[in-house]
Amino acid sequence: MFDVAVFASLFVTLFVIMDPPGIMPIFLALTAGRPAKVQRKMAFQAVCVAFGVIAVFGVLGHQILAYLHVSVPALMIAGGLLLLLIALDLLTGKTEEPQQTKDVNVALVPLGMPLLAGPGAIVSVILAVQDADGASAQVSVWAAIVAMHVVLWLTMRYSLLIIRVIKDGGVVLVTRLAGMMLSALAVQQIINGVTQVVQGA
Repeated sequence: MFDVAVFASLFVTLFVIMDPPGIMPIFLALTAGRPAKVQRKMAFQAVCVAFGVIAVFGVLGHQILAYLHVSVPALMIAGGLLLLLIALDLLTGKTEEPQQTKDVNVALVPLGMPLLAGPGAIVSVILAVQDADGASAQVSVWAAIVAMHVVLWLTMRYSLLIIRVIKDGGVVLVTRLAGMMLSALAVQQIINGVTQVVQGA
């Protein structure tokens, strides 16, 4: 009742797309200045949000996109623009949010979506669920999704140890670096979306 090849294929695909090592500096930058307990909570919230989004699209992805008349390239471009706005805030140091909402909003947007549950991950899961024939393949697909989110949680959870080493000055450096990486990722996502639009025209 378990297809190792299907599990490994989707897990590797999601690992490359969701990039747990690459999410570490962005997570540290977005949660900098908060108590460790709050940061751990936000890591868990972000993973739960990402899993929820991925699960919904895995089950109802085609129906949702068809109902909204939204194409995959449009989803990619929108996600890229949202990431670019967050990246600009990181680069300029304007990352503060209202006190009453910051603990929730960062975990939801951009961490949960579109950083973790981005267009690439959503499309990969939609296709994997669609192509999975039989119960064993379906079990393997969902096992890979769960395993990937466990890895993401562990990565963010234990990246907090880095803060104790790099101190405040290092956090500022990580924030700027994360902004640069995130802006490049956002631009590439927009380019991919525009390219698909052009190719489909």
